Amino acid sequence: MLPLIALVGRPNVGKSTLFNALTRTRDALVHDQPGVTRDRHYGVCRIDEERPFALVDTGGIADGGVHLTTGNLAGATARQARAGADEADLVLFVVDGREGPSTVDDEILAWLRKSARPTLLVVNKTDGMDARAAVAEFAHYGFKDVLAISSAHRQGIDDLVDEIRERVPEEGATEALADDPERIRLAFIGRPNVGKSTLVNRILGEERMIASDVAGTTRDSIAVDLERDGRLYQLVDTAGIRRKSRVDEAVETFSIIKTLQSIEQCQVAVVMIDAREGVTDQDASVLGAVLDAGRALVVAVNKWDGLDTYQREQVEALLSRKLAFVPWAEAVRISALHGSGLRELFGAVHRAHASATRIFSTAEVTRAIEMAAESNPPPVVRGHAAKLRFAHPGGDTPPTIVVHGTRLRTLPDSYRRYLENFFRKRFKLVGTPVRFVFREGENPYKDRKNVLSERQVAKRKRLVRHAKRGK
Repeated sequence: MLPLIALVGRPNVGKSTLFNALTRTRDALVHDQPGVTRDRHYGVCRIDEERPFALVDTGGIADGGVHLTTGNLAGATARQARAGADEADLVLFVVDGREGPSTVDDEILAWLRKSARPTLLVVNKTDGMDARAAVAEFAHYGFKDVLAISSAHRQGIDDLVDEIRERVPEEGATEALADDPERIRLAFIGRPNVGKSTLVNRILGEERMIASDVAGTTRDSIAVDLERDGRLYQLVDTAGIRRKSRVDEAVETFSIIKTLQSIEQCQVAVVMIDAREGVTDQDASVLGAVLDAGRALVVAVNKWDGLDTYQREQVEALLSRKLAFVPWAEAVRISALHGSGLRELFGAVHRAHASATRIFSTAEVTRAIEMAAESNPPPVVRGHAAKLRFAHPGGDTPPTIVVHGTRLRTLPDSYRRYLENFFRKRFKLVGTPVRFVFREGENPYKDRKNVLSERQVAKRKRLVRHAKRGK
């Protein structure tokens, strides 16, 4: 159990930059544009390896946001910040030392005092200025201890860590986000406004992510740990991926980069599709990103409950046609809003994860290659056919098979697809791509031929000498 520290403040005071400085990562999305962070983002500070603590970065509370409990994104962001502060052992109230106190800071301070949470005032952005003067601007807030830092330049970070250690117990109220090898890393990918955050909230049973009808609500990739039916998961809610031609903000560009990184780091990608809109070209692009990363795949067709019988038949026909390039991926019909289809979704996730992480032996993959070649020999190309000699496993996620032989470069794409389908059927692999790596060995008789040729030349010379002597 690690103590939990919450970063709270108005927009653009440097909370996410401080989060990255303390965790020594770049997990939190940072930009000069206010309001980039909206959801709660968790991490672990290990600057002091003997006393690590957990951090939660919250969205900036804008003007009037403290008093908003329903409605727009500002109210939802404020609720997320409140939730992060309520569960924390210590709140770091981050203010801007260059701009000085503001009315929004006054409102946040009044709310923090009502919540009665232990609070430490942190004056950020004090680099290149008189730190004492910056701290004096906030003297009327009545804090006994105030720390002046610059999170962008890592000034005062060590002093801040020491102050946190003195104020929090060694054991806090939240678990460490350990990298458990048994945990399934699950990323929810898709276009904007297809229901990714709503689905994550439904699975968790709480409003953990901000979900709204506004496209692009989620801007950062947010990871949440979950235990369900005795199994461990890490759920990653990602920002929606739009066409490049429609991306005109730097923040959205960074959000897409974070989404692509989440795809690379996950084990199973759940690509969500809006059943009312069918499979669009952008959905196919998202699926292509998952295939390029070689990740296990489950397709979740969301908002299925809102369709009548005729609409469902049309969507089914469209799915079979548009998803023909990933026939091995299971498609599950769900409703993120009402929670229907979740059992089927997790069943498909488990099957895809088991297939993607299966460990093969050299004997069984070599035998499978032999059986595949016996059932359907490689085609003859320019008078010669490729020979598949043996194979061995080359890794998992996705399963990779390394095949050794001769003339393997002549294998057409159709035969390579045949080998993939043969392996998938033989080992009952679902929900994961299968990669083949073909390696041609050098001709083992190449050097031997040269030796024989030299011997033949030497023998001919001897015969010639003997013939001359006989004359």
